[in-house]
Amino acid sequence: MLEKESQRTLKRILPRLEERLKKQIKADPQGWRVFSSRLQQNFSRLFKLYFDIYHKNYDFFFHIEDLLMALANSWFNRPLDLRELDNAREKNPLWFQSNQMLGGICYVDLFANDLESVKSKIPYFKELGLTYLHLMPLFKAPAGENDGGYAVSSYREVHPPLGTMEQLASLACEFRKAGISLVVDLVFNHTSDEHLWAERAKDGDDEYSEFYHIYPNREMPDLYEQNLREIFPDEHAGAFTFFPNLFKEGGWVWTTFHSYQWDLNYSNPAVFNRMAEEMLFLANQGVEVLRLDAVAFIWKQMGTSCENLPEAHTLIQAFNAVAKIAAPALLFKSEAIVHPDDVVKYISPEECQLSYNPLTMALLWNSLATRKVRLLSQALATRFKINSGTAWVNYVRVHDDIGWTFSDEDAALLGMNGNDHRRFLNEFYRGRHKGSFARGLPFQENPLNGDCRISGTCASLAGLEKAVYEEGEKEVELAIRRIHLLYGVVITIGGIPLIYLGDEVGTLNDYSYRDDPAHERDSRWVHRPRTDWEKYAKRNDSKTIEGRVFQGLKTLIELRKHHSAFAGGELEILPTENEHVLGFMRTHAGKRAVVFANFSEDPQNIHKRVFEQYSVYSKQQLHGISSVSPQTEVTIEPLDLLIFG
Repeated sequence: MLEKESQRTLKRILPRLEERLKKQIKADPQGWRVFSSRLQQNFSRLFKLYFDIYHKNYDFFFHIEDLLMALANSWFNRPLDLRELDNAREKNPLWFQSNQMLGGICYVDLFANDLESVKSKIPYFKELGLTYLHLMPLFKAPAGENDGGYAVSSYREVHPPLGTMEQLASLACEFRKAGISLVVDLVFNHTSDEHLWAERAKDGDDEYSEFYHIYPNREMPDLYEQNLREIFPDEHAGAFTFFPNLFKEGGWVWTTFHSYQWDLNYSNPAVFNRMAEEMLFLANQGVEVLRLDAVAFIWKQMGTSCENLPEAHTLIQAFNAVAKIAAPALLFKSEAIVHPDDVVKYISPEECQLSYNPLTMALLWNSLATRKVRLLSQALATRFKINSGTAWVNYVRVHDDIGWTFSDEDAALLGMNGNDHRRFLNEFYRGRHKGSFARGLPFQENPLNGDCRISGTCASLAGLEKAVYEEGEKEVELAIRRIHLLYGVVITIGGIPLIYLGDEVGTLNDYSYRDDPAHERDSRWVHRPRTDWEKYAKRNDSKTIEGRVFQGLKTLIELRKHHSAFAGGELEILPTENEHVLGFMRTHAGKRAVVFANFSEDPQNIHKRVFEQYSVYSKQQLHGISSVSPQTEVTIEPLDLLIFG
């Protein structure tokens, strides 16, 4: 029934589009043929998804026609080189699964001051081997506190100190020439209260008031909050903020996060259409991947937690269908730091082709702290496999805190209490547990139950800060091995490895954030230091710590790029019969590699039977300081990463 209705709807709308777009079609007839073809191929899917969400709206057909008009206008504005990229990506849709892929992530201002300076760093990006660079929020945002740029005042303007939208488009073009895909955030759930839409809502414009969840009294907020959790309870109770200038006596606005971040009302189809326009505008500037921020929160429904609802998935799939029509090269990356069962629900070729892998990240740090790989091995064996048309983005650190997102049910299978174990990890990474090498800080600590998350750079959490300032060369070497071990796993495990820039030269915590009134209460700024280019200048000097960290990481990157077994995402966990050693096998296109990672500071033995059963002796040793012989038991040196291929 819906298929027939979608065909009838398109048949009715298309002549009206052609009439309204006469000039554009005459100027670009080939472009119109391409757009029409993609529209015909994808409209039935878009119609079904849009219908699922908005069919109860009396003006449903007005909004679907408005959406198609927006897609056509965006397509006519799409530069020719990006149309060529669309064609290339349609012919090779799994391009992102290549073993050549290597991601980086940084803040524009902290890494290189502004967009023009980022352009000057392209030779460095190529030296490192990056093919994907995520520039953290760079759109216009309120002065002062703006959640690190995640309160967007305009999706079509760059934050003035960083540059202009024209400079961003130019940078994206230079990236493409260098083989680097530009990644940015689409802050999906909310805008800043200074966005034009919010300003018009404040002025009493009924149309724009319906872009947000605004109520004149507490009746509806109270009903919703019966089932909602508080995200930032220290700032405001519940999920709503009172603004005295709304209505005559003030009004309540849904603000899941900070009070200056107003949640968008996706039950209004106009919000979907306008956000689709913003998304396609960014795609036309040369953005190739959008990280969808806070996707778990975008749909609100009374009587639920308003997190991870089915409609959230429908909305993302509808945006995906929009992209397939008007910007097919565009990929989506989900950011859902939620229960592992919910994370995977966002991943599919029709929803988010890429996804952060918070579970593997958290369990890598867990394995370093416990020196045991049980939870990590279990998670990789049971939760790592995803749709073959998608890929994990695996990381050691990003801009955010570390949350211990493992499943309590998974922990219980191994005889562990999840809450108790999280408390141990928090104490360990704050450096308050016997045997800890870490120097981390708590984030969002709850003084009542001690719950918190952890901030800190990779190097400081891995022991380099403590080793340099409190210990000696032996501990420095162990800390560097930990860094290489963590990154070695994410580089070889399958998917896209992501480097938080600064990690590759062993950047330590920066405690000066405490002197900045805008940041002093947010410990995450301890791992967001301004780039020290004097440290980078030492990266090729193997006598320096920076050189040892950089060159070891570079060796692992080159190894990945030279061996096609590390493409794709197929992974098999190997039973090493040693609780300190992770073992896994990678296969792709007839090639095979085997990896062993010792998470202990002591040498660990692996029975040679394991090597025989997985035919490891027939492989060449590609990496690792341990010596392997078929005649003896295999001893893996402390914190060593052994790779065979």
